Amino acid sequence: MRPVRRRHLPSLGALATFEVAAKHLSFTRAAKELNITQGAVSQQIRLLEKALDVPLFLRKHNALELTPAGTDLFSAVVAGLDTISEGVGLLQPSGAPQAITISATNGMAAYWLKPLIDSFRHDHPEVGFVILASDEDGAMRNYSGVDIALLCGNERSEVGEELHYLFPEAAQPVCSPDYLAAHGPFDDPHDLNRANLLHLHERHWSADAIGWQPLGWEEWFRAQGARWTRGASSLSTNKVGLLIEAAMAGEGVMLGWQHMVKPMIEDGRLALAHPASVTAGRGNFLRCQTASLQRPAVAEFVDHMLRSIK
Repeated sequence: MRPVRRRHLPSLGALATFEVAAKHLSFTRAAKELNITQGAVSQQIRLLEKALDVPLFLRKHNALELTPAGTDLFSAVVAGLDTISEGVGLLQPSGAPQAITISATNGMAAYWLKPLIDSFRHDHPEVGFVILASDEDGAMRNYSGVDIALLCGNERSEVGEELHYLFPEAAQPVCSPDYLAAHGPFDDPHDLNRANLLHLHERHWSADAIGWQPLGWEEWFRAQGARWTRGASSLSTNKVGLLIEAAMAGEGVMLGWQHMVKPMIEDGRLALAHPASVTAGRGNFLRCQTASLQRPAVAEFVDHMLRSIK
């Protein structure tokens, strides 16, 4: 048998990029999965085609197709990368630590995700978590190491992803029980104008990771057919966590996102100042990489999150 000329192999990085591009038949989707630019994907494919002296893709208007040579190479690269992955797996002890990487906004990570992680680890102490939380970096969700991304908006899934709807984006006025006893009741929506209204600063909504329109006091009053008189407030901040801590400390009334404040209402740290809510016509979603779901810890934690909202 003629020996394999490994020394003349093209760049393994280019072959890996080709595998992702061929899987999606899209340089744009490949760039998103690899967390690089579309131009970088395109350049690597061109260099690979030059090195092999054969076209791998038929470039049509808004579409890609594999050439016969591209189809053959795709099968070979997939088999080769699978073999490499299996070999690397043999080097890792079966009892090696398991870690799940999740991206989310700061508030979602602290007040919805972290309690679920704590309850999951009670039964799975061997599983660790990496939480990438940011209200400023919208690219965090597309970082190649992220297994699960918690998103808000009107999402759709791409090839290689699994998307689950969690709950609508809705908020209600909440405050500490002591504040309600001292300053309430607020039976009519307009009554809340005499409360110290804590509110989320507009800078929160203009951050790169927050891709939606504001949901604040102006929207809440309008939804109830009332008018916000914009009285003085002791706190306006771009951080949801600061608002929640201030509300629990009895400083005033905030618009609490239902999925974040529900546990605090249930254990008595917060109370509804008024039962009416406001919704923004968008939802919260769980997006998971299909490949990550092959790991039992990831699949079990996704089930754990989905069961928590039923």
